[in-house]
Order: sequence, then structure tokens, then C-alpha cells
Amino acid sequence: MRLWAILKVALRALGRNKMRSALTMLGIIIGVGAVIAMVSIGQGAQSRVLAQIQSMGSNMVEVEPGARNMGGVRTGAGGVNTLIPADVDAIVQEVPTVMMATPTVRGSAQLIFGNQNWFTPLMGGNEHYAQVRNWDIAQGTFFSDTEVRTAARVMVLGQTVVNNLFEGVDPVGQIIRVRNLPFQVIGVLVSKGYGMFGQDQDNLAIMPYTTLMKKIRLSQVDWVDNIMMTCTGLSATHVAQKQITDLLRQRHKLRPADPDDFHIQNFTDIADTAEQTTQVMTLLLGSIAAVSLIVGGIGIMNIMLVSVTERTREIGIRMAVGARPGHIQMQFLTESMVLSMIGGLIGVMIGVALSITISKLLNWPTLVSSVSMIVSFAFSAAVGIFFGYYPAYKAASLDPIEALRYE
Repeated sequence: MRLWAILKVALRALGRNKMRSALTMLGIIIGVGAVIAMVSIGQGAQSRVLAQIQSMGSNMVEVEPGARNMGGVRTGAGGVNTLIPADVDAIVQEVPTVMMATPTVRGSAQLIFGNQNWFTPLMGGNEHYAQVRNWDIAQGTFFSDTEVRTAARVMVLGQTVVNNLFEGVDPVGQIIRVRNLPFQVIGVLVSKGYGMFGQDQDNLAIMPYTTLMKKIRLSQVDWVDNIMMTCTGLSATHVAQKQITDLLRQRHKLRPADPDDFHIQNFTDIADTAEQTTQVMTLLLGSIAAVSLIVGGIGIMNIMLVSVTERTREIGIRMAVGARPGHIQMQFLTESMVLSMIGGLIGVMIGVALSITISKLLNWPTLVSSVSMIVSFAFSAAVGIFFGYYPAYKAASLDPIEALRYE
């Protein structure tokens, strides 16, 4: 039999019981729709996490002060000051895999402009801070190397600070007071929103680290809180990590038996861990939803077995006029595939619509990929073949004489 003829007969047979066919497809529709929606939710979450990690900086490695054994008592990570600005210069000069680096110094203070005030975290860095953090300037400019060396009283603000201090006023060029010292606002950062740990990344003010140390902290020693750097490439971060370790151990005069007095954090490892976690979540969600497809396949097998019983006499007549068992098997297998593929197509459309609805109503990121749609549709067709094979085999195995006698 020609394929088109088999398909027409299958559609005609399914059309005789429209309600039963629709209810049979329902399991496939729900299964495919659920798989696409769940996978899109998982992939959306994965893209958001990776975007947030990327927003912290490209190919970034961070060095933090470590612990020391002081009189038999070990301090915790960051419990002692072990990093100085000269370490930053040495890393940039002697580690070829590092493109640029910045020391960072933290603080907090009340910012005052006119009759407005806002308490915000302060961050000190050098002229490369914005580039290392992959942070663009929305207005104005970032401070220069000269302003870092002279500990200039200049400041770049995050969008949250601007919204709370300068409503209706252009902040660039304005003078604000920080602990009774005047600072000039020279730039405004592009908004980054909330970070992966729920913190408002735009609620901060950035100034030269020398200014923060000498004029806000009033520190007499140039200890820095950590060192952030960006590497020449993604694969270079692990090489840089090893090279930085060797360099800092040498500079800090640590003996081979001494533990590191610093800690290096590779953001590539964080991104890889986050990606693996979200991939597992996506797989789990997709697997749970795929159970509906299996249930739908069982429904198809059940209905096709009923159909074989109802059409036993028809099968006998077909065999009597020359139809071979292979033709009968192909006919019922085609009907099963048509059921599952139509259900799969409708399920794809519902899954996409559901993903868009979730994104709009719940403000949850979703990412519908063509791969998930193709795989879901192909799996629905495979379900039709797998669960339709036994009813088709049973129909093809009927004895023509017994089938003609069936009432």
C-alpha cells in the first residue's frame, strides 16, 4: 500500500471516534507541553545564573587574604591582612595570563547631597575596576590612574544611589559629602540589578582605593581587602591561578611547609558548578514531565487494542481480499503514530505558550529552545511507535477465517 493511502485510511479510522481520539491524545499533549515548559524554566534559570556570574566579571580570578597560624591559633579566611597594592603590581607584571587587576578596599558611609542622604557601601579600586568587573559607564567617566595616585576625592555612583540622592538632577559634576569631606561625582554606572545572592549591585559608590584607605578609613598601612583580575581567556584562569599562587608564596616568603596565607577564587569554577547544578535541575524537571508521555503512550496502546477488537471483522475482510499481515501491521502502526504526532504538535504549541505565560505572569526567566521542541516532538512519535507496535502486531497476527467469523 502507498503511504498516502495508509495515512488517509488512518485519519478516516481515527475520525470515526473523534472524542476518543482526542482523549487519547490528551496524555501526549500534556506530556509534551509539560516537558517543554519544565525544560524552558530550567534553561531560563540556568541562563540567568550564568548571566549574573558573568556580570561579576569576565574570566575573573579573585585573591582574598587567607589564614595564619598565630601562636597556635589559626585565624579564619580573611582573618588577617596579607595583601598589599604591590602584590597587584607584581601580578600584572609577572603573570602573563592576567590582563588587568585591581586592588579592592571596602567600607560604608552616609552620602549627603543637599537635604538628601543615603547610607551605602563604598568600594575602592584602581582605574581598571570597571573593566575587571565588566561594568559600563552610563554617564560621565571613570577615574584615572592620576586620580588613584593622588587619592583624589572623586566618586562613581551606582544607579540606586543616584535614584535616592539626585531625583530630577544630573548627578555628574555634583558635589556630595562623605564624612564631612566633599567628593565630586564624575560618573554613573550602568544598572546591573540584583546579584545571584540577592544583593542590590547598584547600591554602591566607587572611589580610588587610595582615597578610601587614606581619607575614609584613615588607615596608615596599605592593606587591601582583596585583588580582582581578569585573565586573557576562559581557559587561562586555571593557569593564572597556579602562577599567582607561586608568585604570592614567593613574595610573602612562605616556606614549602607553610600553608597559603591567601585564598584564590576562580569564577570559572563557580560558573561551571552553577551550570552543572541547573543542568541537573533541568534534567530532573524534564524527566518528571516525561512521565506524562509514558502515561500517554500507555493510553494509546490501550485504545489501539480496543480498536483492534472492534475492527476484527474488518481486518478479516482486508486479509480475504489480499492484504498481507505487513499491510495490516503498518495500518495500525500508522494510526498510533498519527495520534501521538498530532498530540505532540499540539503539545509543542501549548508548551511554548505556557513558557511565555510563566515568563510574563510570574516574571520567571524561561528559554524555549528549538532543540527541546524537536526532541519532545520526536519522542512523542517514538512513543506512538513503541506503544502502538503490540496492537499492530496483534492485528497482523489474526487468523483471517477466525476474524471473518468474529461478531
